[in-house]
Amino acid sequence: MAKDIENDAETPLTERAYRALRQAIVRCEFEPGARLRVEELSRRFAVSSSPVREALNRLSEQGLVRTLENRGFRVAPLTAAGVSDLARVRTLVECEALRDAMLHGGDTWEAQAVAAAHALGLVERRLGDEPRTLDDDWSARHREFHLSLYAGCTSPLLLELADVLFDNAERYRRWAVRWRQSPRRKHNEHQQLLKVVLARETDRAVELLRLHITRTEQMVAAVLAGSEGREPQ
Repeated sequence: MAKDIENDAETPLTERAYRALRQAIVRCEFEPGARLRVEELSRRFAVSSSPVREALNRLSEQGLVRTLENRGFRVAPLTAAGVSDLARVRTLVECEALRDAMLHGGDTWEAQAVAAAHALGLVERRLGDEPRTLDDDWSARHREFHLSLYAGCTSPLLLELADVLFDNAERYRRWAVRWRQSPRRKHNEHQQLLKVVLARETDRAVELLRLHITRTEQMVAAVLAGSEGREPQ
């Protein structure tokens, strides 16, 4: 059955197809390495093949899709080397974006970060001990919190890179939670990070963000190392 993409008349069809496919890949609706056939995706999202091909090419540029010479497209694999490289680049980009935001961000930026943290805290209290990484509401608010911290950055390119890298990391998180044995509680990490950001303790904030990214890398790497031959939770 076709799955209609978001109905927004003001957004071009190609953009809507891109957003829908990007979301499906990030949410692990396609397995790592799965073949992405244009005809099947056209039926799934009820659009013609042209917007689908454009979406696949854009996602290939962002690392979520692999282009196979003369053989179409596949979902990018999830590997230990990949998550290590992703964490390295996230640290470079997101820490610099945060540093710049703390230097240039004003009252509006601070207020938006506080609001995003509050919204994230509300859904965390609602979920309790449920697995948050697979909850779409938590994932959306978690993403909004992190990107709100960088929103005061004066570099549009850094902000664009942070957005793309975060979605790549989100796909790793969503996949890893299916095998993870013990949950990770991020609430305290987020609150401490927000606290030092608001206090404009730049070096401390950057270090906390680096540790936050590293912990995600370590969690995913551990799951990758132990998941072979096991069934997901």
